[in-house]
Amino acid sequence: MNLETELMTTAEAAELWSISTRRVQILCDKGKVTGAVRMGRTWIIPREATKPIDGRTKIAKQSNQ
Repeated sequence: MNLETELMTTAEAAELWSISTRRVQILCDKGKVTGAVRMGRTWIIPREATKPIDGRTKIAKQSNQ
């Protein structure tokens, strides 16, 4: 079991999901990223975590109704 292959940083998630590092941090802080754990000032995210639906979009708001 190699943790480097199973976990990623917010920067790696941001590149993979095509969003900013800050947006990944916000999603983690709000509990939107499954399995994300905060270690000090850093978020550790499982590689199998998927990009959450952006709740700010019209489509996401319609699906919540």
